[in-house]
Amino acid sequence: MSEFDLIVRGGTIATASDVFLADLGILDGRIVQIGENLTGAGRIIDASGKYVLPGGIDSHVHVAQPSGEGIVMADSFESGTLSALFGGNTTVMPFCLQEKGRPLREALTAYHALAQGNCYIDVSFHLIVSDASDALIGQELPALAADGYASFKVFMTYEDLRLSDADILKTLDVARETGATVMVHCENEDAIRFLIGRHERAGEVSPRAHASTRPVAVEREATHRALSLAEIVDVPIVIVHVSNGEAMEEIARARARGVKVIGETCPQYLMLTADDLDGMDWEGAKFVCSPPPRDKAAQEECWRGIETGVFDLFSSDHCPFRYADEQGKRNPRGLKSFRHIPNGIPGVETRLPILFSEGVMKGRIDLPRFVALAATNHAKTYGLYPQKGTIAIGSDADIAIWDPSESRTIRHVDLHDAADYSPYEGIAVTGWPTTVILGGRIMVDEGKLVGEKGAGAYRPAKPRQSRHNTNTMEI
Repeated sequence: MSEFDLIVRGGTIATASDVFLADLGILDGRIVQIGENLTGAGRIIDASGKYVLPGGIDSHVHVAQPSGEGIVMADSFESGTLSALFGGNTTVMPFCLQEKGRPLREALTAYHALAQGNCYIDVSFHLIVSDASDALIGQELPALAADGYASFKVFMTYEDLRLSDADILKTLDVARETGATVMVHCENEDAIRFLIGRHERAGEVSPRAHASTRPVAVEREATHRALSLAEIVDVPIVIVHVSNGEAMEEIARARARGVKVIGETCPQYLMLTADDLDGMDWEGAKFVCSPPPRDKAAQEECWRGIETGVFDLFSSDHCPFRYADEQGKRNPRGLKSFRHIPNGIPGVETRLPILFSEGVMKGRIDLPRFVALAATNHAKTYGLYPQKGTIAIGSDADIAIWDPSESRTIRHVDLHDAADYSPYEGIAVTGWPTTVILGGRIMVDEGKLVGEKGAGAYRPAKPRQSRHNTNTMEI
């Protein structure tokens, strides 16, 4: 009988704190030994010359989510998790949306049914709070947090989703009491609606107007307000998809005041600009997302945030809609005005290759920082650590083996999502995950799918220990 089910031999292992040469011994889905010259396994993978990293965790993805009348999100759990897998991820965290007037439990039952048996990698759910009723605040959210749904997202924009400051405060207070984590989408909806009216009166309705109706000041103000609300409640908070230096400064100032805040940015704010929304034949619609991409200076500011620790998380905000589709970007109303172009772009498969190529290979960040941004900090923020997000004895054997010498040009035809384009088409990257292991099972072997749909499972999250320790963020 073999001592191990699988050995990964001779690779350069990296965690968020260390880089070293070693073998990994895997048994019953977990890492059970880290050492040299391990023997006795049913399968041995030679990782010489490659990096052996924790499987990526993308904690900000949208799949199979209700998207409004006549609009259909491109990815199901099947296609979304398959695409994530090929991008070196072993866990994704999509959002279960509370539709107004419906209990969250009901939405969760339906969302679990969509995921059941269809996932190539593990999943854990965030909850979107869109209707902060007394029943939700007083009963549902506390019970759900105790059941392993330990992160809530609130919006300060989108008329059908946004909460008032009073409702945000109530949601933050539930998080304080239960140890849940609150994520905030920071844009001032009233300011956006004012600017939309101005643009429409001037006849400016092309995709580019999406960017000019959501300027930096709209994000900066809402970021300041969200952080102030968290300070009032005295609870940690996550500011998601930060796009510019002014919002980053709000995070830094809040930290200086003692606010516990996690910052997140995304590939679109490193690789795209508002000029991309100017494309011919309405092609700018491909790049409509919120907050919108900014300019080259904002890109450099976001890189500074990655390098200096303003940002703890690097997520894709994968939110895919097909471009050439009447239920997607080119829906009948969306062809008449930017207001009706669905917000969101695909990117779960290209998130980590972009960060590895532009960050590690160009010397902006080192390998441990890459691991922290790609996996470890996500697991720590959302209650999956140390089961996920690291290479350690007892952790799940979720592993991505990266070939740092593999060069590719991103082309949507080579990707695995169900969208019909990539916003990063034509970008050359160096470094790609060629073998991906989920819970000790080889899912992608030298670029080929060998695992099966249904291998992934739902993973509940752990809330922070108690309301008395809400000021502790272990990153």
